[in-house]
Amino acid sequence: MATVTLKGNEIHTMGNLPEVGGTAPDFTLVKNDLSECSLSDFKGQKVVLNIFPSIDTGTCAQSVRQFNQEAAELENTKILCISRDLPFAQARFCGAEGIDSVETVSDFRSGDFGKAYALEFTDGPLKGLHSRSVIVLDENAKVLYAEQVAETVDEPNYKAALEALMDA
Repeated sequence: MATVTLKGNEIHTMGNLPEVGGTAPDFTLVKNDLSECSLSDFKGQKVVLNIFPSIDTGTCAQSVRQFNQEAAELENTKILCISRDLPFAQARFCGAEGIDSVETVSDFRSGDFGKAYALEFTDGPLKGLHSRSVIVLDENAKVLYAEQVAETVDEPNYKAALEALMDA
């Protein structure tokens, strides 16, 4: 179990993120058109997993905007923005914001992604949602960088995540 905070109050996740140097677990997530995708669909590409509780909060929305801006500069890299929001809400947000360089995907059907990556909240007001985290993978799903943001309302360390991509 990992401990983070939400506005200074302790909350917990199922465990710890996948370790740097290890292989990321496969997953099945739902795209905005309700089709499914898995990690294996991105083999041969670097992947950034931008994970957050809900796209309808300020910090989560900002992380999608920031990674969308950064994505335009990245070669052979896919950025997946992952939450338990319905794909309809994700598509609405992206359409309204002009987000077109990242892909929003949802763990709403089973929550298996949050469990496999041990980042599902187990208590507190966000119980059942995902902890704000960034995981960077190489072309073979090896974990290059993993950050679980200590204070849920704070943004992730974009610079460190992107540097991990460049160093790979």
